[in-house]
Amino acid sequence: MTVIGAGVSGLTTAIVLAEGGTPVRVITEDLPGRTSLAAGAMWWPHLAQPKDEVAEWSRRSLVDFHALAGDPRTGVRITSGIEASRHSEGPPEWATTLPGFRICSPGDLPAGFTTGYRITVPLIDMPVYLAYLQERLLTAGVTITRGKVTDLDDPELGPVVVNCSGLGARRLAQDRDLRPVRGQHVIVGNPGITDFFSEDTGASPDLLCIYPHGNTVVLGGTAIDGRADLVPDPAAAEAILSRCAAVEPRLAEVRVLGHRIGTRPTRTLVRVEAERRTGDRAVLHNYGHSGSGVTLSWGCAYDIQRLCAAEG
Repeated sequence: MTVIGAGVSGLTTAIVLAEGGTPVRVITEDLPGRTSLAAGAMWWPHLAQPKDEVAEWSRRSLVDFHALAGDPRTGVRITSGIEASRHSEGPPEWATTLPGFRICSPGDLPAGFTTGYRITVPLIDMPVYLAYLQERLLTAGVTITRGKVTDLDDPELGPVVVNCSGLGARRLAQDRDLRPVRGQHVIVGNPGITDFFSEDTGASPDLLCIYPHGNTVVLGGTAIDGRADLVPDPAAAEAILSRCAAVEPRLAEVRVLGHRIGTRPTRTLVRVEAERRTGDRAVLHNYGHSGSGVTLSWGCAYDIQRLCAAEG
């Protein structure tokens, strides 16, 4: 079986298949996937549909991330923090069921925020985590090949193909519902922050998140619909730093270490399904997760495993 793509979805899916006994190889243009490498990242069901499936995929992934947090090699930590809003909106239902949930008092919130809640969730250091996934794949005997797939019906791919190509599915699967949403993060030295902070900014392209990862902090962010370039935007970076420093003053004088830019593969509905192709071939699609690729990764991978078993 061939898995196309080595972002978090492709690597996780290949692991689940290989460790379940299916011979797998991975073909990818980028190792690891650039968009996954640019992620913050935190377990957080975010702007993805369909609702019921996303809830289940998220729940199943949460179980795995809690297990991974026990191994320091993974880059996964269970971390407490605050999600806040400048509007009078309550927490999503799923948040109220998680460990450590409590409504914030006004004194817990930065100036300008009216509501918020504290919660405990997995926080994932993506460079470390993606390296861990690659090592786990190699241990499972999976071959990772650098290359570009141009045709899902290429017989060299084998009778069953798993399409985890992210935004590349717009070309490979002729999916015109798929579009890029550009994201940018700024990486800075950590002045002593241990808890995350995230703002519910609604539909705004200007995000605010503070994700501490040991000696560094990932600051975000942006969500620019329809934009796919990967060149750092200095003006966006300055705005990110300004927004985050207004919430956490210790960030006002930090040293900028780098920038991470990716394009979230976004569509109306996450696509996890089997497609019959010519010659009785099957393509199992797993893409379109928008900004929830990490959050949905394990749950979607298990569904691909189920679809693979159904193919015989």
